[in-house]
Amino acid sequence: MKTRVAFMALLSTSVLAPEISEACSRAVYFGKEGQTVTGRTMDWFVSDMDTNLWLYPRGLERTSNTKTPFTWKSKYGSVVTTIYEGAAADGMNEEGLVANLLYLAESKYPAASADDERPTLPNSAWVQYVLDSYATTAEAVEALRKEEFRMVPIQAPTGEPGTVHLSISDASGDSAIFEYIDGKLTIHHGKQYQVMTNSPTFDRQLPLVDYWKEIGGSTFLPGTNRATDRFARLSYYVNEAKQTADPREAVATVFSLMRNVSVPIGIKIPGKPNIADTLWLTVSDQKNKVYYYQSTNSPSIVWAKMGELDFNEGSGARKLQLDGNPDVAGNQTGNFKPSEIFKFMTPKE
Repeated sequence: MKTRVAFMALLSTSVLAPEISEACSRAVYFGKEGQTVTGRTMDWFVSDMDTNLWLYPRGLERTSNTKTPFTWKSKYGSVVTTIYEGAAADGMNEEGLVANLLYLAESKYPAASADDERPTLPNSAWVQYVLDSYATTAEAVEALRKEEFRMVPIQAPTGEPGTVHLSISDASGDSAIFEYIDGKLTIHHGKQYQVMTNSPTFDRQLPLVDYWKEIGGSTFLPGTNRATDRFARLSYYVNEAKQTADPREAVATVFSLMRNVSVPIGIKIPGKPNIADTLWLTVSDQKNKVYYYQSTNSPSIVWAKMGELDFNEGSGARKLQLDGNPDVAGNQTGNFKPSEIFKFMTPKE
Protein backbone atom coordinates (compact mmCIF):
# COMPACT_ATOMS: atom_id res chain seq x y z
CA MET A 1 0.00 0.00 0.00
CA LYS A 2 2.79 2.44 0.88
CA THR A 3 4.48 1.71 -2.43
CA ARG A 4 1.25 2.32 -4.34
CA VAL A 5 0.61 5.62 -2.54
CA ALA A 6 4.15 6.79 -3.20
CA PHE A 7 3.85 5.83 -6.85
CA MET A 8 0.52 7.61 -7.34
CA ALA A 9 1.91 10.76 -5.74
CA LEU A 10 4.90 10.59 -8.03
CA LEU A 11 2.74 9.93 -11.07
CA SER A 12 0.47 12.88 -10.36
CA THR A 13 3.47 15.15 -9.93
CA SER A 14 5.01 14.06 -13.22
CA VAL A 15 1.75 14.59 -15.11
CA LEU A 16 1.10 18.04 -13.68
CA ALA A 17 4.68 19.32 -13.89
CA PRO A 18 5.76 21.23 -17.01
CA GLU A 19 7.83 19.26 -19.50
CA ILE A 20 11.58 19.75 -19.31
CA SER A 21 13.47 20.53 -22.50
CA GLU A 22 16.20 17.99 -21.86
CA ALA A 23 15.31 14.40 -21.14
CA CYS A 24 18.32 12.12 -20.92
CA SER A 25 18.56 8.55 -19.64
CA ARG A 26 21.39 6.44 -18.17
CA ALA A 27 21.71 2.76 -17.22
CA VAL A 28 24.45 0.40 -15.98
CA TYR A 29 24.38 -3.16 -17.32
CA PHE A 30 25.89 -6.10 -15.41
CA GLY A 31 26.95 -8.94 -17.68
CA LYS A 32 28.76 -12.13 -16.74
CA GLU A 33 32.44 -12.43 -15.76
CA GLY A 34 32.67 -8.78 -14.76
CA GLN A 35 31.33 -7.37 -18.02
CA THR A 36 30.07 -3.90 -17.06
CA VAL A 37 28.64 -1.43 -19.58
CA THR A 38 27.09 2.01 -19.05
CA GLY A 39 24.85 3.64 -21.63
CA ARG A 40 23.22 7.05 -21.88
CA THR A 41 21.14 9.18 -24.22
CA MET A 42 21.43 12.93 -24.79
CA ASP A 43 18.09 14.58 -25.55
CA TRP A 44 17.84 18.28 -26.34
CA PHE A 45 15.35 20.51 -28.13
CA VAL A 46 17.86 21.95 -30.63
CA SER A 47 19.23 19.95 -33.54
CA ASP A 48 22.93 20.62 -32.93
CA MET A 49 25.02 20.91 -29.77
CA ASP A 50 28.41 21.22 -31.51
CA THR A 51 29.29 17.79 -30.16
CA ASN A 52 32.84 16.43 -30.44
CA LEU A 53 35.00 13.75 -28.80
CA TRP A 54 38.11 14.85 -26.91
CA LEU A 55 41.10 12.88 -25.68
CA TYR A 56 42.79 14.31 -22.58
CA PRO A 57 46.09 12.86 -21.28
CA ARG A 58 47.44 12.65 -17.76
CA GLY A 59 49.19 15.67 -16.33
CA LEU A 60 47.01 18.42 -17.81
CA GLU A 61 46.72 21.54 -15.68
CA ARG A 62 43.03 22.43 -15.55
CA THR A 63 41.13 25.43 -14.25
CA SER A 64 37.45 26.06 -13.66
CA ASN A 65 37.66 29.41 -15.49
CA THR A 66 35.62 31.10 -12.75
CA LYS A 67 36.38 34.29 -10.78
CA THR A 68 37.47 32.21 -7.80
CA PRO A 69 39.03 29.37 -9.79
CA PHE A 70 39.33 25.78 -8.74
CA THR A 71 42.41 24.15 -10.24
CA TRP A 72 43.53 20.55 -10.60
CA LYS A 73 45.93 18.34 -12.54
CA SER A 74 44.61 15.33 -14.40
CA LYS A 75 45.69 12.06 -12.83
CA TYR A 76 43.99 9.86 -15.43
CA GLY A 77 43.56 10.11 -19.18
CA SER A 78 40.03 10.20 -20.57
CA VAL A 79 37.83 10.34 -23.67
CA VAL A 80 34.98 12.80 -23.31
CA THR A 81 31.90 13.86 -25.29
CA THR A 82 31.60 17.65 -25.20
CA ILE A 83 28.83 20.08 -26.06
CA TYR A 84 29.03 23.68 -27.28
CA GLU A 85 32.85 23.46 -27.02
CA GLY A 86 32.40 24.55 -23.44
CA ALA A 87 31.15 21.61 -21.35
CA ALA A 88 31.93 17.94 -20.78
CA ALA A 89 28.67 15.98 -20.86
CA ASP A 90 29.86 12.39 -20.76
CA GLY A 91 33.00 10.28 -20.80
CA MET A 92 35.18 7.45 -19.55
CA ASN A 93 38.70 7.50 -18.14
CA GLU A 94 41.45 4.93 -18.60
CA GLU A 95 40.50 3.16 -15.34
CA GLY A 96 36.95 2.53 -16.57
CA LEU A 97 35.25 5.24 -14.51
CA VAL A 98 32.28 6.70 -16.41
CA ALA A 99 30.57 10.03 -15.73
CA ASN A 100 27.25 11.20 -17.20
CA LEU A 101 25.68 14.65 -16.83
CA LEU A 102 21.86 14.72 -17.09
CA TYR A 103 19.30 17.50 -16.75
CA LEU A 104 17.50 17.98 -13.42
CA ALA A 105 15.12 20.93 -13.14
CA GLU A 106 15.01 20.70 -9.33
CA SER A 107 18.74 21.28 -8.90
CA LYS A 108 19.53 24.18 -6.59
CA TYR A 109 23.18 24.84 -5.90
CA PRO A 110 24.84 26.41 -2.83
CA ALA A 111 24.37 30.17 -2.72
CA ALA A 112 27.36 32.49 -2.56
CA SER A 113 28.07 33.97 0.85
CA ALA A 114 30.67 36.27 2.34
CA ASP A 115 32.02 33.59 4.66
CA ASP A 116 32.30 30.91 1.97
CA GLU A 117 35.81 31.26 0.60
CA ARG A 118 35.86 28.03 -1.36
CA PRO A 119 36.86 28.13 -5.03
CA THR A 120 34.05 27.54 -7.51
CA LEU A 121 33.55 24.85 -10.13
CA PRO A 122 30.98 25.30 -12.93
CA ASN A 123 28.87 22.24 -13.54
CA SER A 124 30.14 22.35 -17.14
CA ALA A 125 33.45 21.00 -15.70
CA TRP A 126 31.94 18.50 -13.24
CA VAL A 127 32.34 15.45 -15.48
CA GLN A 128 35.87 16.37 -16.48
CA TYR A 129 37.05 16.95 -12.93
CA VAL A 130 35.74 13.56 -11.81
CA LEU A 131 37.27 11.68 -14.74
CA ASP A 132 40.59 13.46 -14.30
CA SER A 133 40.77 12.77 -10.60
CA TYR A 134 39.34 9.37 -9.61
CA ALA A 135 39.60 5.70 -10.56
CA THR A 136 36.63 4.27 -8.67
CA THR A 137 33.17 5.35 -7.58
CA ALA A 138 34.00 4.88 -3.90
CA GLU A 139 37.06 7.10 -4.22
CA ALA A 140 35.05 9.82 -5.94
CA VAL A 141 32.24 9.68 -3.37
CA GLU A 142 34.67 9.99 -0.47
CA ALA A 143 36.37 13.03 -2.02
CA LEU A 144 33.31 14.85 -3.37
CA ARG A 145 31.51 14.47 -0.05
CA LYS A 146 34.08 16.90 1.41
CA GLU A 147 32.78 19.67 -0.91
CA GLU A 148 36.13 21.37 -1.31
CA PHE A 149 34.64 23.61 -4.01
CA ARG A 150 31.28 25.34 -4.45
CA MET A 151 29.34 24.16 -7.47
CA VAL A 152 27.93 26.93 -9.67
CA PRO A 153 25.46 26.44 -12.56
CA ILE A 154 25.98 27.65 -16.09
CA GLN A 155 23.36 28.75 -18.59
CA ALA A 156 23.25 26.93 -21.92
CA PRO A 157 23.79 29.00 -25.09
CA THR A 158 20.10 28.41 -25.83
CA GLY A 159 19.18 30.28 -22.64
CA GLU A 160 18.14 27.17 -20.74
CA PRO A 161 19.30 26.96 -17.10
CA GLY A 162 22.16 24.51 -16.60
CA THR A 163 20.56 22.56 -13.78
CA VAL A 164 22.00 19.06 -13.85
CA HIS A 165 22.78 16.01 -11.76
CA LEU A 166 25.69 13.61 -12.15
CA SER A 167 25.90 9.82 -12.32
CA ILE A 168 29.13 7.86 -12.15
CA SER A 169 29.93 4.15 -12.42
CA ASP A 170 33.18 2.23 -12.32
CA ALA A 171 34.46 -0.99 -13.86
CA SER A 172 33.03 -3.03 -10.96
CA GLY A 173 29.53 -1.62 -11.56
CA ASP A 174 29.52 0.50 -8.40
CA SER A 175 27.39 3.61 -8.96
CA ALA A 176 26.70 6.97 -7.39
CA ILE A 177 24.19 9.74 -8.09
CA PHE A 178 25.02 13.33 -7.10
CA GLU A 179 22.30 15.98 -6.80
CA TYR A 180 22.25 19.46 -5.34
CA ILE A 181 18.85 19.90 -3.70
CA ASP A 182 17.99 23.10 -1.82
CA GLY A 183 21.67 24.04 -1.84
CA LYS A 184 22.85 20.77 -0.31
CA LEU A 185 24.74 17.91 -1.94
CA THR A 186 22.85 14.60 -1.84
CA ILE A 187 24.66 11.37 -2.74
CA HIS A 188 23.12 7.97 -3.46
CA HIS A 189 25.93 5.40 -3.50
CA GLY A 190 25.57 1.72 -4.29
CA LYS A 191 25.58 -0.86 -7.06
CA GLN A 192 21.79 -0.95 -6.94
CA TYR A 193 21.53 2.55 -8.44
CA GLN A 194 21.73 1.39 -12.04
CA VAL A 195 19.29 3.82 -13.63
CA MET A 196 18.96 7.61 -13.70
CA THR A 197 16.73 9.86 -15.80
CA ASN A 198 15.48 13.36 -14.96
CA SER A 199 12.77 14.87 -12.77
CA PRO A 200 11.71 14.38 -10.08
CA THR A 201 14.69 14.04 -7.74
CA PHE A 202 16.29 10.61 -7.47
CA ASP A 203 14.88 9.76 -4.04
CA ARG A 204 11.36 10.23 -5.42
CA GLN A 205 12.02 8.02 -8.45
CA LEU A 206 13.23 5.05 -6.43
CA PRO A 207 9.68 3.94 -5.41
CA LEU A 208 9.04 3.26 -9.10
CA VAL A 209 11.38 0.27 -9.01
CA ASP A 210 9.43 -1.45 -6.24
CA TYR A 211 6.10 -0.59 -7.84
CA TRP A 212 6.96 -2.12 -11.21
CA LYS A 213 8.48 -5.19 -9.57
CA GLU A 214 5.05 -5.77 -8.03
CA ILE A 215 3.20 -5.21 -11.31
CA GLY A 216 5.70 -7.20 -13.36
CA GLY A 217 7.33 -5.56 -16.35
CA SER A 218 6.38 -8.42 -18.66
CA THR A 219 2.72 -7.60 -17.98
CA PHE A 220 2.78 -3.85 -18.53
CA LEU A 221 5.29 -0.99 -18.70
CA PRO A 222 4.66 2.75 -19.25
CA GLY A 223 5.61 3.84 -22.75
CA THR A 224 5.78 7.64 -22.86
CA ASN A 225 8.94 9.74 -23.01
CA ARG A 226 8.40 11.23 -19.53
CA ALA A 227 11.37 10.76 -17.22
CA THR A 228 9.39 8.57 -14.81
CA ASP A 229 8.29 6.24 -17.60
CA ARG A 230 11.81 5.96 -19.01
CA PHE A 231 13.08 5.21 -15.50
CA ALA A 232 10.57 2.39 -15.12
CA ARG A 233 11.36 0.84 -18.50
CA LEU A 234 15.13 0.97 -18.03
CA SER A 235 14.93 -0.40 -14.50
CA TYR A 236 13.07 -3.43 -15.81
CA TYR A 237 14.89 -4.08 -19.09
CA VAL A 238 18.48 -3.53 -17.87
CA ASN A 239 18.24 -6.70 -15.78
CA GLU A 240 15.81 -8.66 -17.98
CA ALA A 241 17.97 -8.25 -21.08
CA LYS A 242 20.49 -10.93 -21.99
CA GLN A 243 23.32 -11.03 -19.46
CA THR A 244 26.48 -12.04 -21.29
CA ALA A 245 30.26 -12.09 -20.92
CA ASP A 246 30.72 -11.43 -24.63
CA PRO A 247 31.67 -7.75 -25.03
CA ARG A 248 30.14 -7.43 -28.50
CA GLU A 249 26.80 -8.80 -27.31
CA ALA A 250 26.92 -6.72 -24.12
CA VAL A 251 27.53 -3.47 -26.00
CA ALA A 252 24.80 -4.33 -28.52
CA THR A 253 22.42 -5.04 -25.64
CA VAL A 254 23.08 -1.67 -24.02
CA PHE A 255 22.62 0.16 -27.32
CA SER A 256 19.25 -1.59 -27.63
CA LEU A 257 18.32 -0.53 -24.09
CA MET A 258 19.16 3.10 -24.76
CA ARG A 259 17.25 3.10 -28.04
CA ASN A 260 14.24 1.80 -26.12
CA VAL A 261 14.17 5.05 -24.12
CA SER A 262 15.23 7.37 -26.94
CA VAL A 263 12.83 10.04 -28.19
CA PRO A 264 12.15 9.77 -31.95
CA ILE A 265 13.23 12.67 -34.12
CA GLY A 266 10.52 15.25 -34.69
CA ILE A 267 8.04 14.12 -32.02
CA LYS A 268 5.60 16.95 -31.33
CA ILE A 269 2.96 16.97 -28.60
CA PRO A 270 0.32 19.75 -28.57
CA GLY A 271 0.87 22.09 -25.62
CA LYS A 272 4.29 20.57 -24.88
CA PRO A 273 6.68 22.23 -27.35
CA ASN A 274 9.83 21.29 -25.45
CA ILE A 275 9.71 17.50 -25.79
CA ALA A 276 13.27 16.74 -26.83
CA ASP A 277 14.67 14.56 -29.59
CA THR A 278 17.49 12.15 -28.77
CA LEU A 279 20.57 13.63 -30.44
CA TRP A 280 23.19 11.03 -29.53
CA LEU A 281 23.96 7.93 -27.50
CA THR A 282 27.12 6.77 -25.76
CA VAL A 283 27.97 3.28 -24.54
CA SER A 284 31.04 2.61 -22.36
CA ASP A 285 32.49 -0.90 -22.16
CA GLN A 286 34.17 -0.55 -18.78
CA LYS A 287 35.79 -3.99 -18.69
CA ASN A 288 37.47 -3.75 -22.08
CA LYS A 289 37.84 0.05 -21.99
CA VAL A 290 36.12 0.94 -25.28
CA TYR A 291 34.05 4.12 -25.61
CA TYR A 292 31.27 4.19 -28.22
CA TYR A 293 29.32 7.14 -29.63
CA GLN A 294 26.45 7.34 -32.10
CA SER A 295 24.64 10.36 -33.47
CA THR A 296 20.99 9.73 -34.30
CA ASN A 297 21.66 11.57 -37.59
CA SER A 298 24.18 8.91 -38.58
CA PRO A 299 23.70 5.21 -39.35
CA SER A 300 27.17 4.47 -38.00
CA ILE A 301 28.78 4.04 -34.58
CA VAL A 302 32.11 5.62 -33.66
CA TRP A 303 34.43 4.10 -31.08
CA ALA A 304 37.84 4.55 -29.45
CA LYS A 305 39.90 1.87 -27.70
CA MET A 306 41.32 3.33 -24.52
CA GLY A 307 44.15 0.79 -24.34
CA GLU A 308 45.53 1.97 -27.69
CA LEU A 309 45.41 5.71 -26.95
CA ASP A 310 48.42 7.72 -25.79
CA PHE A 311 47.53 9.20 -22.41
CA ASN A 312 51.12 9.94 -21.42
CA GLU A 313 51.79 13.29 -19.77
CA GLY A 314 52.91 15.82 -22.33
CA SER A 315 51.21 14.09 -25.28
CA GLY A 316 48.67 16.93 -25.49
CA ALA A 317 44.91 17.21 -25.86
CA ARG A 318 43.41 15.85 -29.07
CA LYS A 319 40.00 16.11 -30.70
CA LEU A 320 37.90 13.94 -32.98
CA GLN A 321 35.89 16.44 -35.00
CA LEU A 322 32.32 15.16 -35.20
CA ASP A 323 30.53 18.50 -35.54
CA GLY A 324 30.00 19.03 -39.27
CA ASN A 325 31.25 15.52 -40.11
CA PRO A 326 28.22 13.22 -39.92
CA ASP A 327 29.90 10.45 -41.94
CA VAL A 328 32.66 9.71 -39.42
CA ALA A 329 32.31 6.01 -38.63
CA GLY A 330 33.98 2.98 -37.11
CA ASN A 331 37.18 2.68 -35.12
CA GLN A 332 38.52 6.22 -34.68
CA THR A 333 41.21 5.39 -32.11
CA GLY A 334 44.01 6.75 -34.31
CA ASN A 335 42.17 9.78 -35.67
CA PHE A 336 42.21 12.24 -32.76
CA LYS A 337 44.06 15.41 -33.81
CA PRO A 338 46.02 17.88 -31.63
CA SER A 339 43.80 20.78 -30.62
CA GLU A 340 43.82 23.69 -28.22
CA ILE A 341 41.71 23.03 -25.12
CA PHE A 342 38.53 25.09 -24.84
CA LYS A 343 37.54 27.00 -21.72
CA PHE A 344 34.67 25.68 -19.63
CA MET A 345 31.46 27.69 -19.83
CA THR A 346 30.89 29.70 -16.66
CA PRO A 347 27.98 31.59 -15.11
CA LYS A 348 27.81 35.33 -14.84
CA GLU A 349 29.35 35.99 -11.43
